[in-house]
Amino acid sequence: MLILASASSTRKALLDKAGLRFTTIPAALDERSLEGQALAAGADGRDLALLLAQAKAETVSRLHPDAWVIGADQTLTLGPELLHKPASRRDAAAQLDHLRGKTHRLHAAVTLVRAGTLLWSDLESAELTMREFSPEERDAILDLEGDAILGSVGSYRLEGPSIRLFSEVSGDYFTILGLPLLPLLSALRELAPQLLQIRD
Repeated sequence: MLILASASSTRKALLDKAGLRFTTIPAALDERSLEGQALAAGADGRDLALLLAQAKAETVSRLHPDAWVIGADQTLTLGPELLHKPASRRDAAAQLDHLRGKTHRLHAAVTLVRAGTLLWSDLESAELTMREFSPEERDAILDLEGDAILGSVGSYRLEGPSIRLFSEVSGDYFTILGLPLLPLLSALRELAPQLLQIRD
C-alpha cells in the first residue's frame, strides 16, 4: 500500500498522472510550530523542507505501519527570508510585489517512510526570476488564478497563468511543482517495485 501524506492537489495529480495506485492521507501536523523550533535551532529553507516532509510521512506511518508513505514539502526563500502561502488576495498581491524583479528559490523535499523509519529522502532546489511587471499585470494574473493562488507558496502557479510573471526559470519542473517526481520513481523502483505496477 502506498500513501501520500499530503493534502496538495498538485502532488496528488502528479502521482495520479504517473499511474500510481495510492491513497491520500494528510498528516495531522502543526507545521508552523515545528517550523518555529527548527528555525530557532538554525535551520534554513532547505533544512525545513526536508524536516517537514519527513515529519509528515512519519506521522502517517505511525497510523499505517505496513504502508509505504510519501512525505513531501516545499519552501520558498528570498535570500535568507522564508515566505509562506498567502492568506488572502491582498497578501498574494503584496507577496508578488515583494518578489517582482528578484530571484528566489524553491526547495522541494520528498521522503519514503515505512513502519516509522525513514528509508529514503531527496531534496531538490530550483531558481526562479520574476520580471518587472506592472500592478495591472499582477491584478490580471490574480483574476485569472482565482482562489487557486491561496494554496501556493509564493502566490503563483507556474503551471497556470502566473508563468507570465517570470523572466527566467532554472530547475526541474516537478521540483517547482513541489514533488521531485523522477527521484521518487527511481527510489520506488529500487525499494518497492511492486508499487509501480501499471493501473488497469
